[in-house]
Amino acid sequence: MGRLTVRALRAVLAVVFAGTVVLQVGLVWALVGGGDPEDGSIPLTAFRVATVLGMVAIQVALVCVWRLVAMVRRGTVFSHAAFRYVNGVIGAIVALALVWFAVTAINAPGQREDPGVSVIMAGIGLAILGVALIVLVLRMLLTQALARDVEAAQLQAELDEVI
Repeated sequence: MGRLTVRALRAVLAVVFAGTVVLQVGLVWALVGGGDPEDGSIPLTAFRVATVLGMVAIQVALVCVWRLVAMVRRGTVFSHAAFRYVNGVIGAIVALALVWFAVTAINAPGQREDPGVSVIMAGIGLAILGVALIVLVLRMLLTQALARDVEAAQLQAELDEVI
């Protein structure tokens, strides 16, 4: 991975991370300030808490991707240490899907006349879980690549003994 690519990706990751932190601070400020309507017609507190939790999941994924990019840059991504970060990304995506399903459930009572919105939101949650499955498949490919790397090292050692 080239230096320019790494720098560009890290810049994007840093901007997104900073944006999530700003959003979280604003939402926590709103939670502390208590700006919900008095009649409770809109469950803003639940939506705000869900958004903060979703931002935490995104931040975990961003940090894990940052660490994986560092490993790629050093050429150490094909090691067992990378699994920790790939698992972190998978966990963060699943957590984000669960938060999205919670938002869908919170929003559902307001959609009784038009349940299509809840169905679409549930479909988006399934799509988020699909992304987690894609990353899981990529993790399996990393496992295979690591096994091939170990096998290649063993074959090289045997070849060195013969020569």
